[in-house]
Amino acid sequence: MSKATPATRALTAAGVAFTVHTYDYDPDAESIGLQAASALGEDPARVLKTLMALVDGKPVCVIVPSDQEVSMKKLAAVVSGKSAQMMKPPEAERLTGYKVGGISPFGQRKPVRTVIEQSALADDYVYVNGGQRGLQVRLSPGDVRDVLKAIVAELVA
Repeated sequence: MSKATPATRALTAAGVAFTVHTYDYDPDAESIGLQAASALGEDPARVLKTLMALVDGKPVCVIVPSDQEVSMKKLAAVVSGKSAQMMKPPEAERLTGYKVGGISPFGQRKPVRTVIEQSALADDYVYVNGGQRGLQVRLSPGDVRDVLKAIVAELVA
């Protein structure tokens, strides 16, 4: 597995301190984020999942702890939209340049508005997908917010 991905290159270019962690990705896991947390031996609240959604037809990247679910109503309201829905996997892959299960908020083909769940900023460090299935990057949640210019909001139901 290559540890150089568009995500790790974007973080390096941004001057962010991060470490790379690999784990055995299980494509049959019920929850990719929870499986990653378990494999890494980390609290699921610290392992963030990257979701791609559409708000009024416009793409939005959503980052939440892997043990939480996004409220589509709250997401739409945060970005001044009327309705939100999850993006279909082929569309998310086309837009980001990553495969589902390996979608990172960093280094996507086309930058999109990003929203991060406020509780994700509570810990000293978090894990975010590094742009490949089975690859996570550990970094400061403040760096996640700052590099992505993310909107911080309450997103979970």
